[in-house]
Amino acid sequence: MTRPFTRFALAALAAASLAATLAACAPLVLGGAAVGTIMAVDRRTSGAQVEDEGIDLRAGARVRDALGDRVHVNVNSYNRQVLLTGEVPSEREKQQVEQLVSRVENVRSVVNELGVMGASTLAQRSSDALVTGKVKASLVDDRELSAGAFRVVTERGTTYLMGRVTQREAERATSIARSVGGVQKVVRLFEIISEEELRRIAPPPAKAASGPTVTQ
Repeated sequence: MTRPFTRFALAALAAASLAATLAACAPLVLGGAAVGTIMAVDRRTSGAQVEDEGIDLRAGARVRDALGDRVHVNVNSYNRQVLLTGEVPSEREKQQVEQLVSRVENVRSVVNELGVMGASTLAQRSSDALVTGKVKASLVDDRELSAGAFRVVTERGTTYLMGRVTQREAERATSIARSVGGVQKVVRLFEIISEEELRRIAPPPAKAASGPTVTQ
């Protein structure tokens, strides 16, 4: 049975993702309508987070200046690995976008998932946003995962999972995403860390101290 928090989180996350989609109808989307870090907890260093934000902005500006509204490109950088999703009219533009982004300062690698086809419709982007909201809510609801360690991107029914996670967490998150209605395919772009490293960067919460028992 779905717990009340799940229903609340699903509604909130899906609504937020959909609102972002409707507000970001320009051909170039930075961070994407179907993208987002789920919680404040983030396993990247503060420096890496700042670098990723800069990469998103600079890469987006370069693509916009070079190709304008001829393309619909979503730029998402996580720990300096850039995921490109969206649509372009030809293979030439697909390669051009990748070259432009790869030259941006601090970019470590580029995963080019651009589709050579017409731009997706508002209805398709709204559907992707709702799917992303459901995936994120499902990750939040799972007691075995730290949802803030994941970034979720959905494009034309394909859900991309990014983050610094252990193999155990990667398998669990993939299984959860595949079970969500509307997800046609899951692509994993994880940076795998060891359980030991996880304990160093994300120690378990301290147990609350037990105080004296007061009787009346």
